Amino acid sequence: MKGLLATRLAQGSRTMAYPEGPPPVLPRHFRGRPVLSPGTCQTDCQRCVAACPTNAVVVQPASAQVELDLGRCLFCADCARACPTSRISFGTDHRLAARGRDELRLRPGGQDVLPLIDRQAQRLFGRSLKLRQVSAGGCNACEADANVLNTPAWDLGRFGVQFVASPRHADGLLVTGPVSRHMASALRQTYAAMAEPKVVIAVGACAISGGLFADHAETCAGATSLVPVDLYVPGCPPHPLTLLDALLRFLGRAR
Repeated sequence: MKGLLATRLAQGSRTMAYPEGPPPVLPRHFRGRPVLSPGTCQTDCQRCVAACPTNAVVVQPASAQVELDLGRCLFCADCARACPTSRISFGTDHRLAARGRDELRLRPGGQDVLPLIDRQAQRLFGRSLKLRQVSAGGCNACEADANVLNTPAWDLGRFGVQFVASPRHADGLLVTGPVSRHMASALRQTYAAMAEPKVVIAVGACAISGGLFADHAETCAGATSLVPVDLYVPGCPPHPLTLLDALLRFLGRAR
């Protein structure tokens, strides 16, 4: 036992310094916030539109400019590979979240990271936010990356944010998955069981828009059709850093 304690003390803290220190190093293949280059497209090209599996990319006929919906994007980069003029690329900025659904629609020259802070949420939950997570028909990728935040390296609890087992103990609802028809009632009941005031966070393309299953008859195309959403965290799945950044900026705990 003494040897184990000595080894543990020698290891020191394994929790990252972020947000006081630099963020963790992201993998080289990480795809962050898309960048849309200014300029007009050939409206008869449509290669990026045809390549997108979730209809996240459109070329507006009036302006001949490409637009991208982060709420639908799977970050597969098929659109970037298909574009003959390289108007679409993917950067490394992990800050993807937005407060409003329309704010997820990117246009050329409009890729600025928007503020997320909610003053009421900061006042009420800034030091203690309990989340009930509902997997509403997801593939478990978003759920797995959300669970990463509970590991010693990330230690979400140091910010007062914790996952709880009952909606009656929760201040917020974190939804993943496209919301299958069989989960619609469970999601509504979970939301109703939470006391006011409460917040809802949609995590991943499926929860925001339905993702690949948006047009499937057995899904509700995401959580927005069933419960009011206060924070959108895009990705497929969102990197743990993207989710942590969203939570901290929403609560006013990071810039």
